[in-house]
Amino acid sequence: MSKKHIEECVRESLQGYFRDLGGATPDGIYQMLVRVVEKPLLEVVMTQAGNNQSRAAEWLGLNRNTLRKKLAEHKLL
Repeated sequence: MSKKHIEECVRESLQGYFRDLGGATPDGIYQMLVRVVEKPLLEVVMTQAGNNQSRAAEWLGLNRNTLRKKLAEHKLL
């Protein structure tokens, strides 16, 4: 899956979100998007890394402590 494909999936999802709002004013879109993308990202990367936090942190470009904090926030520890 290419970066362009992922971007297009996000774009289409956001366009659908705005259509579903039916003209209502959105609120907190940035945090909503981070929340719904971050958990599956962490789940998939951790699985692919064999639950090796150091490897996953490296792949994500995060400090291992930051990764642990995010895993805890999403109840993935």
